[in-house]
Amino acid sequence: MTRPRRVLFTGGGSAGHVVPNLPLIAHFAASGSAISYVGSKEGPEAGLIAPLGVPFYAIRSGKLRRYWSWRNVTDLWWIAVGIVQALLLVRRLRPSVVFSKGGYAAFPIVVAAWVWRVPVVAHESDLTPGLANRLSLPFVAAVCTTFAVTEFPSRRPIVHTGTPLRPELMRGDARRARDRFELPADRPLVVVFGGSLGADALNKVVRDALDALLAFGTVVHVCGPGRTDATFNGRRGYLQFEFVGADWGDLLAAADVVVARAGANSLYELVALRKPHLLVPLPRSASRGDQIANAAYAVKHGWSRVIAEEELDAARLDAAVRAIYAERERIVAALAGAGLGDGTRAVADVIERYASAD
Repeated sequence: MTRPRRVLFTGGGSAGHVVPNLPLIAHFAASGSAISYVGSKEGPEAGLIAPLGVPFYAIRSGKLRRYWSWRNVTDLWWIAVGIVQALLLVRRLRPSVVFSKGGYAAFPIVVAAWVWRVPVVAHESDLTPGLANRLSLPFVAAVCTTFAVTEFPSRRPIVHTGTPLRPELMRGDARRARDRFELPADRPLVVVFGGSLGADALNKVVRDALDALLAFGTVVHVCGPGRTDATFNGRRGYLQFEFVGADWGDLLAAADVVVARAGANSLYELVALRKPHLLVPLPRSASRGDQIANAAYAVKHGWSRVIAEEELDAARLDAAVRAIYAERERIVAALAGAGLGDGTRAVADVIERYASAD
């Protein structure tokens, strides 16, 4: 395989389109490749990439929507602007290979790489392909997938690799989390998170159920930016945060039950870490239904318990958390049988396979 001299990473619009890039960036930087990243001006990409010290370039790109909106018309202009910016940028950076994690911010770079004959490797986390990756298919050399059953209507090579996982997740230390957050070791720990942008409906139900949940154990609630509620400050056994960074792996290691949305990255991490969990997928009214498909797949394999957002209330949340805790040994055994692990090496192999010799 060819060790790429220069790797250009792209993906954005949400943290889910950025975070799987982080372990790959570390891998290729350690092997001596020059790394750069291209994302959107408005998304979380710059903030997530900045701690790595990797050159970051922002381009414009219209959002790719699956529904009718007048903004679809105006955003065609911004997609065109983004492609022009991407053409100039790819020509200047001259990457050996591009890795695209998808999202609307990635599409212009994928097109530009194809124009300049730079091979592109894409990655699809969800069970069903996202719109950006489907539009990118004619321009990519290969697609990596998290799930073996994910299919693309394309003759491009499809490689089941799993998802790259951050090393700090795999090295999580429960005792360190208990010391850092002063968590009692003799009470179950429930960790709730709703994704990088939070989840207002999920946050509300958690707070509605707080009396019951606190009678059961300790609750760490990651609410999302601007979504903490000061009226709950000081509740014994309840910790709320907008975001948890370096301590996230430790918190997950300490968790007895996790409540989360059903984004593919979150689901993969929970299964790989063998964490008993409840999934509350985003409804179709707020998504393309990808989380519903992910959750159904997880239930089919015995990995997850699921409650639809429309059916979730305080009583059901409390009952589900207690039931999962009671069955945690059986659930952990089922998760161990999934055989999911860190996909960094597998994805890196594909990137190296398609890198141009320059």
